Amino acid sequence: MDLKTLTYIAVFSSFGLYFAIAWWARASSTSEFYAAGGHVGPVANGMAIGADWMSAASFISMAGLISFLGYGGSVFLMGWTGGYVLLAMLLAPYLRKHGKFTVPEFIGDRYYSKAARIVAVACLIIASLTYIIGQMKGVGVAFSRFLEVDYGLGLGIGMGVVWVYAVMGGMKGITYTQIAQYCVLIFAYTVPAVFISLHLTGNPIPQLGLGSTMADGSGVYLLDKLDLVVTDLGFKEYTTAKLGNGINMFAYTLSLMIGTAGLPHVIMRFFTVPSVKAARASAGYALVFIALLYTVAPAVGAMARMNLMNTIEPSPGQNLVYDERPQWFKDWEKTGLLEFEDKNGDGKIQYTADAETNEMIKVDRDIMVLANPAIANLPNWVIALVAAGGLAAALSTAAGLLLAISSSISHDLMKGILTPNISEKNELLSSRIVMTLAILVSGYLGLNPPGFAAGTVALAFGLAASSIFPALMMGIFSKKISGHAAVAGMCSGIGVTMLYVFQHKGIMFIPGTAFLGDMEANWFFGISPNAFGVVGAIVNFTVAFIVSKITGPAPKEIQQLVENFRIPSGAGAAHHH
Repeated sequence: MDLKTLTYIAVFSSFGLYFAIAWWARASSTSEFYAAGGHVGPVANGMAIGADWMSAASFISMAGLISFLGYGGSVFLMGWTGGYVLLAMLLAPYLRKHGKFTVPEFIGDRYYSKAARIVAVACLIIASLTYIIGQMKGVGVAFSRFLEVDYGLGLGIGMGVVWVYAVMGGMKGITYTQIAQYCVLIFAYTVPAVFISLHLTGNPIPQLGLGSTMADGSGVYLLDKLDLVVTDLGFKEYTTAKLGNGINMFAYTLSLMIGTAGLPHVIMRFFTVPSVKAARASAGYALVFIALLYTVAPAVGAMARMNLMNTIEPSPGQNLVYDERPQWFKDWEKTGLLEFEDKNGDGKIQYTADAETNEMIKVDRDIMVLANPAIANLPNWVIALVAAGGLAAALSTAAGLLLAISSSISHDLMKGILTPNISEKNELLSSRIVMTLAILVSGYLGLNPPGFAAGTVALAFGLAASSIFPALMMGIFSKKISGHAAVAGMCSGIGVTMLYVFQHKGIMFIPGTAFLGDMEANWFFGISPNAFGVVGAIVNFTVAFIVSKITGPAPKEIQQLVENFRIPSGAGAAHHH
């Protein structure tokens, strides 16, 4: 069968599966719409968290970043995974114990203030929308290449698919769809990696292949060979390349970590399990499911870069003749994500780090994972599988984010503040309407995206890091922080971060591309805008503590509330003062 037919079969049969699940699991109550009725088991929830959390940025962009940034790209691995551990240890069990549907609802209760809840909703919407743009770009890229349609049409199809199962099923439909999406996504990511690792190093386990010698019998290690190939062409050495300076690497990692822990759509997943114990267990399972992809990503990144370099320069000093370029090259040129310009007119492809002589004027990093199987000449069914996987990754996260946005508007703003007497039926209807609007807005932003997919995603983490994370941490671990303090902290944290980002808006891209020299000079301690969430978080904590000192501590009953969700259930007798 030809590739196009196979891809249509793989993609549309997976969509059929999602629709069937959504119909089977459609939500009939607000509790099912927001929290799947609270009946999801830990293993199932672990898979759903995995799919929710591994977005198009993880599936498509992350290995692409690693393959172009080398060691510097590891901040994404460390930051996202570390943040997940932070979330599982410090936040999830306590939020589950409090037992409400949404993050702003927790913040509103803990800080006994409608203002705090409204600010939390605003922060959540800003961070989630920024994050969705990255998912929509992923959907557009995958569709436009594999169904050979225009980027805009691909984006439209993706929006339609999400609309059907997210609006119909709410959290209940999304949960079961995400379990299916996790299976598609992990299979699609690891199968090509195994083939490619076997081909390049003779080792079928990609994690080990990355540290192995080449299969050509030369005894040279894969990474040493890659270092040699890229430095020859003037690129930074692969295994030591940093993102800016050391402070920036540290800040970037930390910002991604605390941003992950403050991301509302992942936290919401912990409200779907029956108990605090199940919340802890599902966090553990999710980590295992996530590690399956995250430990393979560095190998995929390095091997993709190796294959790309080998294609363009098959042997040292011998460049590929443009007219003899392989089929995958032509396919990606159609999407506009690969561009060649013959600057010296010799008909061969020169690919170097020097902007003057480099003839590969565009190599979009987001294509690396999707193009990898074709570059490595893998069978067509593997390529079709990767298309389905990339879409599953983007759609699962987009659905989780849309739910976070719609529940914060319908449940927190309308039911919680504006129209408290709304009936359950009308609340359910309004959350479906809000979700439809959110899909339209995010689709529009996906068509006119600010900056580059994973860069936009990193910004979303910075916004969550500077606003939501500190409010949750202080809410759980400091009994005395008052409502005024929390509001002041959130506003100043996200305010500082957004100011810094907009002041440097020319640099929404990842450090490591061409503009570093002049821009870095006016960065704060060399910290790039995407890594600035950490500074925002420090501002947030500091302001909150100062304001709390001035306005006095939280009232006694709130301090009692905090005591209650901090003590494990059943430990009551030991704690009577």
